[in-house]
Amino acid sequence: MKDELSIGRVAEMVRMNVPTIRYYEEIGLVPTPPRTEQNRRVYKETDVRRLKFIRHAKELGFDLDSIRQLLALAGLPEEPCEEADQIARAHLADVEHKIARLTALRKELRAMVESSDHGRIRECRVIEVLSRFGNQ
Repeated sequence: MKDELSIGRVAEMVRMNVPTIRYYEEIGLVPTPPRTEQNRRVYKETDVRRLKFIRHAKELGFDLDSIRQLLALAGLPEEPCEEADQIARAHLADVEHKIARLTALRKELRAMVESSDHGRIRECRVIEVLSRFGNQ
């Protein structure tokens, strides 16, 4: 790998678009890179690793504040892992809560659709259930 990389090359390597990388720089997730005499950003391998970390954390659904905390912790390799574990546990609890809500949503939608006989709107179970919601 070259010692210095353009933003376009980095974007390809980490599978992000250029505006996203710039945004991460603006909000401080990625340090602002030095620039060439032509005012082009110059990245290093450490920046690539950091952006890959961010992308993977985003893919797992971590929010930007959690990612910021995890990045800070990653820079302290000798510290205990307890805080990182707590962040991951909190995110897991949130994901499990969302799954429970989605499961209930699927059950309600399935019941709504399966009980419909595809007749007229005045007899439509979908419309009836949705109309009843605010009246409960």
